[in-house]
Amino acid sequence: MNYRSIFLSLATGVLLWLAWPDSSLTFLIFFAWIPLLFLAQEIHSLKKFFLLCYVSLFIWNIGTTWWIWNASAPGAVAAWLINSLLMCFPWLVYYRIQQKKSFWFSGLSLIAFWLCFEYIHLQDWGLSWPWLTLGNVFANQIEWVQWYSFTGVAGGSLWVLAVNLLLFSYIKSAIHKDGKRRLFLFISAVVLLVPLLISLAFSLKQKGIAQNQQEVVIVQPNIDPYNKIVAGTEQKQITGLLELTTQATHSNAALVLWPETALYSRFGYNEAALENEMNLTPVFQFLTSNPGVTLFTGIESYTLQQHPTPYSRLIPGTTTHFEAYNAAVLLDNQGVQATYHKSRLVPGVETLPWFLRFLDTWFEKFGGVTAGYAKQNERVILEVRNGLKLAPAICYESIYGNFMRQYIKKGANLITIITNDGWWKNTPGHRQHLHYARLRAVETGSWVARSANTGISAFIDPQGRLSSIIDYNQRGILKANIAVQQNNLTFYVRHGDWIFQFFCLATLLMLAKRFWKRFQV
Repeated sequence: MNYRSIFLSLATGVLLWLAWPDSSLTFLIFFAWIPLLFLAQEIHSLKKFFLLCYVSLFIWNIGTTWWIWNASAPGAVAAWLINSLLMCFPWLVYYRIQQKKSFWFSGLSLIAFWLCFEYIHLQDWGLSWPWLTLGNVFANQIEWVQWYSFTGVAGGSLWVLAVNLLLFSYIKSAIHKDGKRRLFLFISAVVLLVPLLISLAFSLKQKGIAQNQQEVVIVQPNIDPYNKIVAGTEQKQITGLLELTTQATHSNAALVLWPETALYSRFGYNEAALENEMNLTPVFQFLTSNPGVTLFTGIESYTLQQHPTPYSRLIPGTTTHFEAYNAAVLLDNQGVQATYHKSRLVPGVETLPWFLRFLDTWFEKFGGVTAGYAKQNERVILEVRNGLKLAPAICYESIYGNFMRQYIKKGANLITIITNDGWWKNTPGHRQHLHYARLRAVETGSWVARSANTGISAFIDPQGRLSSIIDYNQRGILKANIAVQQNNLTFYVRHGDWIFQFFCLATLLMLAKRFWKRFQV
Protein backbone atom coordinates (compact mmCIF):
# COMPACT_ATOMS: atom_id res chain seq x y z
CA MET A 1 0.00 0.00 0.00
CA ASN A 2 1.52 3.32 -1.12
CA TYR A 3 0.62 7.00 -1.23
CA ARG A 4 -1.07 6.58 -4.61
CA SER A 5 -3.40 3.92 -3.22
CA ILE A 6 -4.29 6.07 -0.23
CA PHE A 7 -4.88 9.08 -2.49
CA LEU A 8 -7.20 7.10 -4.77
CA SER A 9 -9.12 5.79 -1.77
CA LEU A 10 -9.55 9.29 -0.35
CA ALA A 11 -10.45 10.70 -3.78
CA THR A 12 -13.50 8.48 -4.24
CA GLY A 13 -14.84 9.31 -0.77
CA VAL A 14 -14.31 13.06 -1.19
CA LEU A 15 -15.82 13.17 -4.71
CA LEU A 16 -18.93 11.31 -3.54
CA TRP A 17 -19.28 13.70 -0.62
CA LEU A 18 -18.81 16.82 -2.81
CA ALA A 19 -21.41 15.59 -5.31
CA TRP A 20 -24.16 14.92 -2.76
CA PRO A 21 -27.14 17.25 -2.18
CA ASP A 22 -27.39 20.00 -1.36
CA SER A 23 -24.17 20.60 -3.27
CA SER A 24 -24.17 22.21 -6.73
CA LEU A 25 -21.26 19.94 -7.76
CA THR A 26 -23.55 17.05 -8.70
CA PHE A 27 -21.62 16.38 -11.93
CA LEU A 28 -18.70 15.01 -9.88
CA ILE A 29 -20.73 11.85 -9.30
CA PHE A 30 -19.91 10.78 -12.87
CA PHE A 31 -16.19 10.59 -11.95
CA ALA A 32 -16.39 9.65 -8.28
CA TRP A 33 -16.02 5.88 -8.64
CA ILE A 34 -13.10 5.99 -11.12
CA PRO A 35 -10.33 6.13 -8.44
CA LEU A 36 -11.82 3.05 -6.74
CA LEU A 37 -11.98 1.26 -10.10
CA PHE A 38 -8.25 1.92 -10.54
CA LEU A 39 -7.62 0.60 -7.03
CA ALA A 40 -9.45 -2.63 -7.84
CA GLN A 41 -7.18 -3.08 -10.81
CA GLU A 42 -3.90 -2.19 -9.05
CA ILE A 43 -4.22 -3.73 -5.56
CA HIS A 44 -3.28 -7.43 -5.42
CA SER A 45 -4.52 -8.17 -1.91
CA LEU A 46 -8.22 -8.58 -1.10
CA LYS A 47 -7.62 -7.40 2.47
CA LYS A 48 -5.86 -4.22 1.33
CA PHE A 49 -8.55 -3.49 -1.22
CA PHE A 50 -11.25 -4.00 1.39
CA LEU A 51 -9.52 -1.56 3.75
CA LEU A 52 -9.11 1.11 1.07
CA CYS A 53 -12.66 0.59 -0.18
CA TYR A 54 -14.00 0.87 3.36
CA VAL A 55 -12.13 4.15 3.87
CA SER A 56 -13.70 5.56 0.67
CA LEU A 57 -17.20 4.57 1.68
CA PHE A 58 -16.76 5.69 5.28
CA ILE A 59 -15.70 9.17 4.11
CA TRP A 60 -18.79 9.31 1.90
CA ASN A 61 -21.09 8.23 4.73
CA ILE A 62 -19.72 10.51 7.41
CA GLY A 63 -19.25 13.45 5.02
CA THR A 64 -22.87 13.41 3.85
CA THR A 65 -24.70 12.28 7.01
CA TRP A 66 -22.57 13.62 9.89
CA TRP A 67 -25.63 15.55 11.09
CA ILE A 68 -27.26 12.33 12.38
CA TRP A 69 -25.09 12.83 15.44
CA ASN A 70 -27.31 15.73 16.51
CA ALA A 71 -30.28 13.36 16.83
CA SER A 72 -28.61 10.18 18.09
CA ALA A 73 -24.90 9.63 18.77
CA PRO A 74 -25.03 5.81 18.76
CA GLY A 75 -27.40 5.85 15.79
CA ALA A 76 -24.95 7.99 13.85
CA VAL A 77 -21.92 5.83 14.62
CA ALA A 78 -23.87 2.66 13.79
CA ALA A 79 -25.11 4.14 10.50
CA TRP A 80 -21.62 5.18 9.40
CA LEU A 81 -19.88 1.95 10.37
CA ILE A 82 -22.52 -0.55 9.27
CA ASN A 83 -23.57 1.20 6.07
CA SER A 84 -19.96 1.58 4.95
CA LEU A 85 -19.40 -2.12 5.57
CA LEU A 86 -22.50 -3.18 3.65
CA MET A 87 -21.53 -0.99 0.72
CA CYS A 88 -18.21 -2.83 0.46
CA PHE A 89 -19.76 -6.17 -0.49
CA PRO A 90 -20.62 -5.33 -4.14
CA TRP A 91 -17.11 -3.95 -4.57
CA LEU A 92 -15.45 -7.03 -3.09
CA VAL A 93 -17.38 -9.21 -5.52
CA TYR A 94 -16.34 -6.93 -8.38
CA TYR A 95 -12.71 -7.11 -7.22
CA ARG A 96 -12.74 -10.89 -7.44
CA ILE A 97 -14.56 -11.06 -10.77
CA GLN A 98 -12.43 -8.46 -12.57
CA GLN A 99 -9.31 -10.55 -11.87
CA LYS A 100 -10.71 -13.46 -13.88
CA LYS A 101 -13.28 -12.09 -16.31
CA SER A 102 -13.42 -9.42 -19.00
CA PHE A 103 -13.96 -5.80 -18.13
CA TRP A 104 -17.46 -5.83 -19.62
CA PHE A 105 -18.57 -8.84 -17.60
CA SER A 106 -17.05 -7.56 -14.37
CA GLY A 107 -18.51 -4.09 -14.96
CA LEU A 108 -21.99 -5.51 -15.47
CA SER A 109 -21.45 -7.60 -12.35
CA LEU A 110 -20.64 -4.48 -10.33
CA ILE A 111 -23.81 -2.79 -11.60
CA ALA A 112 -25.91 -5.86 -10.81
CA PHE A 113 -24.51 -6.41 -7.31
CA TRP A 114 -24.66 -2.71 -6.38
CA LEU A 115 -28.26 -2.31 -7.53
CA CYS A 116 -29.17 -5.54 -5.75
CA PHE A 117 -27.61 -4.14 -2.56
CA GLU A 118 -29.56 -0.89 -2.92
CA TYR A 119 -32.82 -2.79 -3.48
CA ILE A 120 -32.30 -4.90 -0.37
CA HIS A 121 -31.45 -1.77 1.61
CA LEU A 122 -34.77 -0.24 0.55
CA GLN A 123 -36.67 -3.14 2.13
CA ASP A 124 -37.91 -3.04 5.71
CA TRP A 125 -35.28 -5.41 7.15
CA GLY A 126 -34.54 -3.62 10.42
CA LEU A 127 -31.41 -1.68 9.46
CA SER A 128 -32.73 -0.13 6.26
CA TRP A 129 -30.79 3.07 5.57
CA PRO A 130 -31.15 4.00 1.86
CA TRP A 131 -30.31 7.67 2.37
CA LEU A 132 -27.28 7.24 0.10
CA THR A 133 -28.95 5.36 -2.73
CA LEU A 134 -26.94 6.61 -5.72
CA GLY A 135 -30.03 7.78 -7.60
CA ASN A 136 -30.75 10.25 -4.78
CA VAL A 137 -27.73 12.30 -5.83
CA PHE A 138 -29.81 14.10 -8.49
CA ALA A 139 -32.42 15.35 -6.01
CA ASN A 140 -31.02 18.87 -6.26
CA GLN A 141 -30.82 18.70 -10.08
CA ILE A 142 -34.36 17.52 -10.66
CA GLU A 143 -34.38 18.80 -14.25
CA TRP A 144 -31.79 16.11 -15.12
CA VAL A 145 -33.98 13.18 -14.11
CA GLN A 146 -37.55 13.80 -15.22
CA TRP A 147 -37.41 10.23 -16.55
CA TYR A 148 -37.56 8.96 -12.95
CA SER A 149 -41.29 8.78 -13.67
CA PHE A 150 -40.28 5.76 -15.75
CA THR A 151 -37.37 4.24 -13.78
CA GLY A 152 -37.45 5.55 -10.22
CA VAL A 153 -34.14 6.23 -8.48
CA ALA A 154 -32.78 2.90 -9.76
CA GLY A 155 -32.38 4.55 -13.15
CA GLY A 156 -30.15 7.19 -11.59
CA SER A 157 -28.00 4.58 -9.86
CA LEU A 158 -27.61 2.70 -13.15
CA TRP A 159 -26.72 5.92 -14.98
CA VAL A 160 -24.02 6.86 -12.46
CA LEU A 161 -22.35 3.44 -12.49
CA ALA A 162 -22.49 3.08 -16.29
CA VAL A 163 -20.90 6.48 -16.93
CA ASN A 164 -18.15 5.85 -14.36
CA LEU A 165 -17.30 2.49 -15.90
CA LEU A 166 -17.23 3.88 -19.43
CA LEU A 167 -15.09 6.88 -18.50
CA PHE A 168 -12.75 4.53 -16.64
CA SER A 169 -12.41 2.50 -19.86
CA TYR A 170 -11.68 5.65 -21.83
CA ILE A 171 -9.00 6.81 -19.37
CA LYS A 172 -7.31 3.40 -19.46
CA SER A 173 -7.37 3.40 -23.27
CA ALA A 174 -5.97 6.93 -23.37
CA ILE A 175 -3.14 5.98 -20.96
CA HIS A 176 -2.21 2.97 -23.07
CA LYS A 177 -2.87 4.86 -26.35
CA ASP A 178 -5.36 2.20 -27.32
CA GLY A 179 -7.06 2.65 -30.68
CA LYS A 180 -10.44 2.20 -28.99
CA ARG A 181 -10.18 5.31 -26.86
CA ARG A 182 -12.25 7.43 -29.26
CA LEU A 183 -14.94 4.76 -29.29
CA PHE A 184 -15.01 4.67 -25.48
CA LEU A 185 -15.18 8.47 -25.37
CA PHE A 186 -18.06 8.50 -27.84
CA ILE A 187 -20.03 5.83 -25.96
CA SER A 188 -19.38 7.64 -22.65
CA ALA A 189 -20.68 10.89 -24.10
CA VAL A 190 -23.81 9.19 -25.47
CA VAL A 191 -24.60 7.45 -22.16
CA LEU A 192 -24.01 10.70 -20.28
CA LEU A 193 -25.95 13.04 -22.55
CA VAL A 194 -28.89 10.98 -23.81
CA PRO A 195 -30.63 10.83 -20.37
CA LEU A 196 -30.24 14.61 -20.10
CA LEU A 197 -31.91 15.07 -23.50
CA ILE A 198 -34.69 12.65 -22.54
CA SER A 199 -35.24 14.60 -19.34
CA LEU A 200 -35.47 17.82 -21.36
CA ALA A 201 -38.09 16.20 -23.60
CA PHE A 202 -40.08 15.15 -20.50
CA SER A 203 -39.93 18.70 -19.17
CA LEU A 204 -41.20 20.19 -22.44
CA LYS A 205 -44.11 17.79 -22.65
CA GLN A 206 -47.31 19.71 -22.03
CA LYS A 207 -49.59 18.24 -19.40
CA GLY A 208 -53.29 18.84 -19.13
CA ILE A 209 -54.56 21.01 -16.28
CA ALA A 210 -56.84 19.22 -13.88
CA GLN A 211 -60.22 20.87 -13.47
CA ASN A 212 -60.69 19.94 -9.80
CA GLN A 213 -58.51 22.20 -7.63
CA GLN A 214 -58.52 22.26 -3.85
CA GLU A 215 -56.93 24.77 -1.49
CA VAL A 216 -54.36 23.21 0.82
CA VAL A 217 -52.72 25.01 3.75
CA ILE A 218 -49.36 24.12 5.29
CA VAL A 219 -48.48 25.30 8.80
CA GLN A 220 -44.88 25.60 10.03
CA PRO A 221 -44.92 26.45 13.77
CA ASN A 222 -41.11 26.48 14.18
CA ILE A 223 -41.02 24.87 17.63
CA ASP A 224 -37.61 23.74 18.85
CA PRO A 225 -37.94 19.94 19.03
CA TYR A 226 -35.77 19.80 22.13
CA ASN A 227 -38.08 22.24 23.93
CA LYS A 228 -41.16 20.66 22.42
CA ILE A 229 -40.94 17.64 24.70
CA VAL A 230 -40.76 19.69 27.89
CA ALA A 231 -43.72 18.87 30.14
CA GLY A 232 -46.37 21.58 30.37
CA THR A 233 -45.77 23.10 26.92
CA GLU A 234 -48.42 21.08 25.05
CA GLN A 235 -51.22 23.64 25.34
CA LYS A 236 -48.96 26.53 24.35
CA GLN A 237 -47.87 24.65 21.22
CA ILE A 238 -51.46 23.88 20.19
CA THR A 239 -52.42 27.53 20.73
CA GLY A 240 -49.60 28.63 18.44
CA LEU A 241 -50.64 26.16 15.74
CA LEU A 242 -54.26 27.32 15.90
CA GLU A 243 -53.24 31.00 15.68
CA LEU A 244 -51.39 30.33 12.44
CA THR A 245 -54.13 28.11 11.06
CA THR A 246 -56.83 30.70 11.75
CA GLN A 247 -54.92 33.22 9.61
CA ALA A 248 -55.14 30.89 6.61
CA THR A 249 -58.59 29.34 6.80
CA HIS A 250 -60.83 32.34 6.31
CA SER A 251 -61.41 31.30 2.67
CA ASN A 252 -62.11 27.87 1.22
CA ALA A 253 -59.29 25.72 2.59
CA ALA A 254 -60.09 22.03 2.14
CA LEU A 255 -57.05 20.62 3.96
CA VAL A 256 -54.66 21.90 6.62
CA LEU A 257 -51.34 20.16 7.37
CA TRP A 258 -49.62 20.30 10.75
CA PRO A 259 -46.17 18.70 11.14
CA GLU A 260 -45.02 15.45 12.72
CA THR A 261 -45.86 15.15 16.46
CA ALA A 262 -47.69 18.51 16.36
CA LEU A 263 -50.03 17.00 18.94
CA TYR A 264 -47.57 15.95 21.59
CA SER A 265 -48.10 14.72 25.13
CA ARG A 266 -45.51 13.33 27.48
CA PHE A 267 -47.34 10.02 27.74
CA GLY A 268 -49.05 10.20 24.34
CA TYR A 269 -52.74 10.45 23.51
CA ASN A 270 -55.10 7.49 23.77
CA GLU A 271 -56.41 6.94 20.25
CA ALA A 272 -59.63 5.46 21.60
CA ALA A 273 -60.53 8.70 23.38
CA LEU A 274 -59.01 11.59 21.41
CA GLU A 275 -62.21 13.63 21.47
CA ASN A 276 -62.22 13.43 25.27
CA GLU A 277 -58.66 14.75 25.67
CA MET A 278 -58.84 18.17 27.34
CA ASN A 279 -55.66 19.36 25.60
CA LEU A 280 -57.29 18.74 22.23
CA THR A 281 -60.56 20.55 22.99
CA PRO A 282 -59.42 23.78 21.24
CA VAL A 283 -58.59 21.76 18.11
CA PHE A 284 -62.07 20.24 17.89
CA GLN A 285 -63.66 23.63 18.68
CA PHE A 286 -61.76 25.16 15.77
CA LEU A 287 -62.91 22.40 13.40
CA THR A 288 -66.50 22.81 14.57
CA SER A 289 -66.29 26.52 13.76
CA ASN A 290 -64.79 25.73 10.32
CA PRO A 291 -66.88 22.81 9.04
CA GLY A 292 -65.29 22.82 5.60
CA VAL A 293 -61.74 22.23 6.92
CA THR A 294 -60.03 18.87 7.38
CA LEU A 295 -56.87 18.74 9.50
CA PHE A 296 -54.07 16.24 8.88
CA THR A 297 -51.63 16.32 11.80
CA GLY A 298 -48.90 14.34 13.44
CA ILE A 299 -49.55 12.93 16.91
CA GLU A 300 -47.81 10.89 19.60
CA SER A 301 -50.38 8.23 20.47
CA TYR A 302 -50.99 4.81 21.95
CA THR A 303 -53.59 2.06 22.17
CA LEU A 304 -54.20 -0.35 25.03
CA GLN A 305 -53.93 -4.04 24.18
CA GLN A 306 -55.75 -6.90 25.88
CA HIS A 307 -53.03 -9.31 24.81
CA PRO A 308 -49.32 -8.89 24.05
CA THR A 309 -48.36 -8.09 20.44
CA PRO A 310 -44.96 -8.11 18.70
CA TYR A 311 -44.72 -4.35 19.35
CA SER A 312 -46.47 -3.99 22.69
CA ARG A 313 -44.98 -3.14 26.08
CA LEU A 314 -46.22 -3.75 29.59
CA ILE A 315 -47.39 -0.79 31.66
CA PRO A 316 -45.22 -0.98 34.81
CA GLY A 317 -47.07 -2.36 37.81
CA THR A 318 -50.00 -3.65 35.74
CA THR A 319 -50.93 -6.54 33.48
CA THR A 320 -52.00 -4.20 30.65
CA HIS A 321 -50.00 -3.88 27.46
CA PHE A 322 -49.87 -0.90 25.12
CA GLU A 323 -48.54 -0.01 21.70
CA ALA A 324 -46.94 3.40 21.13
CA TYR A 325 -47.04 5.14 17.74
CA ASN A 326 -45.48 7.96 15.84
CA ALA A 327 -48.78 8.62 14.11
CA ALA A 328 -50.99 10.99 12.16
CA VAL A 329 -54.73 11.63 12.36
CA LEU A 330 -57.29 13.08 9.99
CA LEU A 331 -59.75 15.30 11.86
CA ASP A 332 -62.78 17.35 10.85
CA ASN A 333 -65.92 18.75 12.47
CA GLN A 334 -67.31 15.22 12.73
CA GLY A 335 -64.33 14.02 14.81
CA VAL A 336 -61.57 11.52 13.98
CA GLN A 337 -61.90 10.31 10.39
CA ALA A 338 -58.74 8.22 10.03
CA THR A 339 -55.53 7.28 11.82
CA TYR A 340 -52.17 6.39 10.32
CA HIS A 341 -49.20 4.79 12.12
CA LYS A 342 -45.70 5.40 10.82
CA SER A 343 -44.60 2.28 8.96
CA ARG A 344 -40.93 2.84 8.15
CA LEU A 345 -39.18 3.51 11.45
CA VAL A 346 -35.73 5.03 11.84
CA PRO A 347 -33.19 2.37 12.93
CA GLY A 348 -31.62 3.07 16.30
CA VAL A 349 -33.98 5.94 17.13
CA GLU A 350 -37.46 4.51 16.68
CA THR A 351 -36.75 0.80 16.29
CA LEU A 352 -34.13 -1.91 16.45
CA PRO A 353 -34.16 -5.25 14.58
CA TRP A 354 -34.85 -8.32 16.69
CA PHE A 355 -31.18 -9.35 16.72
CA LEU A 356 -30.18 -6.03 18.37
CA ARG A 357 -32.98 -5.73 20.91
CA PHE A 358 -30.48 -6.43 23.71
CA LEU A 359 -29.23 -2.86 23.07
CA ASP A 360 -32.65 -1.32 23.86
CA THR A 361 -31.78 0.28 27.17
CA TRP A 362 -28.40 1.56 25.91
CA PHE A 363 -30.03 3.29 22.92
CA GLU A 364 -32.68 4.81 25.19
CA LYS A 365 -29.97 6.61 27.17
CA PHE A 366 -28.93 8.37 23.96
CA GLY A 367 -32.40 9.39 22.81
CA GLY A 368 -33.66 6.15 21.27
CA VAL A 369 -36.97 4.50 22.08
CA THR A 370 -36.91 1.33 24.17
CA ALA A 371 -38.53 -1.49 22.17
CA GLY A 372 -39.49 1.06 19.52
CA TYR A 373 -42.80 2.13 18.08
CA ALA A 374 -45.44 -0.17 16.68
CA LYS A 375 -46.02 0.26 12.96
CA GLN A 376 -48.64 -0.14 10.27
CA ASN A 377 -47.89 -2.67 7.54
CA GLU A 378 -50.56 -1.91 4.93
CA ARG A 379 -50.82 1.19 2.74
CA VAL A 380 -54.21 2.84 3.32
CA ILE A 381 -55.34 6.01 1.54
CA LEU A 382 -56.77 8.75 3.76
CA GLU A 383 -59.79 10.26 2.01
CA VAL A 384 -60.75 13.89 2.49
CA ARG A 385 -63.91 15.61 1.39
CA ASN A 386 -63.84 17.34 -2.02
CA GLY A 387 -61.88 14.58 -3.75
CA LEU A 388 -58.50 14.72 -2.02
CA LYS A 389 -57.00 11.30 -1.35
CA LEU A 390 -53.86 11.46 0.76
CA ALA A 391 -50.71 9.37 0.55
CA PRO A 392 -49.39 9.93 4.10
CA ALA A 393 -45.69 9.91 4.93
CA ILE A 394 -44.17 10.68 8.30
CA CYS A 395 -40.58 11.94 8.09
CA TYR A 396 -38.21 9.11 7.10
CA GLU A 397 -40.85 7.33 5.00
CA SER A 398 -40.61 9.88 2.21
CA ILE A 399 -37.20 8.57 1.08
CA TYR A 400 -38.78 5.27 -0.05
CA GLY A 401 -39.98 5.56 -3.63
CA ASN A 402 -41.67 2.17 -3.91
CA PHE A 403 -43.35 2.72 -0.54
CA MET A 404 -44.92 5.99 -1.67
CA ARG A 405 -45.89 4.87 -5.16
CA GLN A 406 -48.09 2.11 -3.66
CA TYR A 407 -50.44 4.81 -2.34
CA ILE A 408 -50.68 6.47 -5.75
CA LYS A 409 -51.33 3.13 -7.44
CA LYS A 410 -54.26 2.61 -5.05
CA GLY A 411 -55.77 5.96 -6.00
CA ALA A 412 -54.11 8.64 -3.83
CA ASN A 413 -53.72 12.01 -5.58
CA LEU A 414 -51.70 14.05 -3.09
CA ILE A 415 -48.54 13.08 -1.21
CA THR A 416 -48.58 14.64 2.26
CA ILE A 417 -45.29 14.61 4.15
CA ILE A 418 -45.20 15.68 7.79
CA THR A 419 -41.82 15.82 9.45
CA ASN A 420 -39.75 17.23 12.29
CA ASP A 421 -36.25 17.73 10.90
CA GLY A 422 -35.19 20.09 13.66
CA TRP A 423 -33.53 17.23 15.57
CA TRP A 424 -30.64 17.62 13.10
CA LYS A 425 -30.50 21.41 13.61
CA ASN A 426 -29.50 23.68 10.71
CA THR A 427 -27.42 21.13 8.79
CA PRO A 428 -27.55 19.62 5.28
CA GLY A 429 -29.84 16.89 6.67
CA HIS A 430 -33.10 18.83 6.46
CA ARG A 431 -32.24 20.14 2.99
CA GLN A 432 -31.41 16.65 1.69
CA HIS A 433 -34.71 15.42 3.10
CA LEU A 434 -36.60 18.18 1.31
CA HIS A 435 -34.93 17.46 -2.03
CA TYR A 436 -35.62 13.73 -1.76
CA ALA A 437 -39.33 14.63 -1.62
CA ARG A 438 -38.90 16.20 -5.06
CA LEU A 439 -37.90 12.78 -6.40
CA ARG A 440 -41.16 11.31 -5.08
CA ALA A 441 -43.10 14.00 -6.98
CA VAL A 442 -41.39 13.13 -10.27
CA GLU A 443 -41.69 9.36 -9.78
CA THR A 444 -45.40 9.52 -9.09
CA GLY A 445 -46.39 12.58 -11.13
CA SER A 446 -48.12 13.91 -8.02
CA TRP A 447 -48.18 17.11 -6.01
CA VAL A 448 -46.39 16.99 -2.67
CA ALA A 449 -47.42 19.06 0.35
CA ARG A 450 -44.71 19.02 3.01
CA SER A 451 -45.20 20.39 6.53
CA ALA A 452 -41.98 20.52 8.56
CA ASN A 453 -41.98 21.72 12.17
CA THR A 454 -38.87 23.89 11.83
CA GLY A 455 -38.64 23.80 8.02
CA ILE A 456 -38.33 23.50 5.18
CA SER A 457 -42.07 23.33 4.43
CA ALA A 458 -43.01 23.36 0.76
CA PHE A 459 -45.37 22.64 -2.07
CA ILE A 460 -43.73 20.59 -4.81
CA ASP A 461 -45.32 20.24 -8.24
CA PRO A 462 -45.43 16.96 -10.24
CA GLN A 463 -42.19 17.91 -12.05
CA GLY A 464 -40.37 18.16 -8.72
CA ARG A 465 -40.16 21.95 -8.75
CA LEU A 466 -40.44 23.82 -5.45
CA SER A 467 -43.63 25.81 -5.93
CA SER A 468 -43.34 27.74 -2.65
CA ILE A 469 -41.43 27.28 0.60
CA ILE A 470 -41.08 28.46 4.18
CA ASP A 471 -37.38 28.42 4.92
CA TYR A 472 -35.69 26.79 7.89
CA ASN A 473 -36.20 28.34 11.34
CA GLN A 474 -39.15 30.44 10.14
CA ARG A 475 -42.74 30.52 11.39
CA GLY A 476 -45.53 30.82 8.87
CA ILE A 477 -48.14 29.37 6.53
CA LEU A 478 -48.34 28.40 2.88
CA LYS A 479 -51.43 28.14 0.70
CA ALA A 480 -51.81 26.60 -2.75
CA ASN A 481 -54.55 25.37 -5.05
CA ILE A 482 -53.69 21.75 -5.79
CA ALA A 483 -54.81 20.27 -9.08
CA VAL A 484 -56.25 16.87 -8.23
CA GLN A 485 -55.00 14.33 -10.77
CA GLN A 486 -57.14 11.32 -11.60
CA ASN A 487 -56.04 8.07 -13.25
CA ASN A 488 -52.80 9.52 -14.61
CA LEU A 489 -50.35 6.91 -13.36
CA THR A 490 -46.69 7.07 -14.34
CA PHE A 491 -44.87 3.98 -15.61
CA TYR A 492 -43.02 3.81 -12.30
CA VAL A 493 -46.25 3.88 -10.29
CA ARG A 494 -47.65 1.04 -12.41
CA HIS A 495 -44.54 -1.17 -12.39
CA GLY A 496 -42.45 -0.15 -9.39
CA ASP A 497 -38.75 -0.90 -8.99
CA TRP A 498 -38.46 -2.97 -12.17
CA ILE A 499 -34.82 -1.99 -12.79
CA PHE A 500 -33.80 -3.02 -9.27
CA GLN A 501 -35.69 -6.29 -9.66
CA PHE A 502 -34.09 -7.02 -13.05
CA PHE A 503 -30.58 -6.66 -11.66
CA CYS A 504 -31.47 -8.66 -8.55
CA LEU A 505 -32.52 -11.47 -10.88
CA ALA A 506 -29.25 -11.09 -12.80
CA THR A 507 -27.34 -11.30 -9.51
CA LEU A 508 -29.18 -14.48 -8.50
CA LEU A 509 -28.43 -16.06 -11.89
CA MET A 510 -24.72 -15.22 -11.59
CA LEU A 511 -24.56 -16.65 -8.07
CA ALA A 512 -26.48 -19.76 -9.13
CA LYS A 513 -24.08 -20.31 -12.03
CA ARG A 514 -21.12 -19.92 -9.69
CA PHE A 515 -22.46 -22.42 -7.16
CA TRP A 516 -23.39 -24.85 -9.93
CA LYS A 517 -19.80 -24.85 -11.24
CA ARG A 518 -18.48 -25.51 -7.73
CA PHE A 519 -20.98 -28.31 -7.26
CA GLN A 520 -19.89 -29.94 -10.53
CA VAL A 521 -16.23 -29.83 -9.45
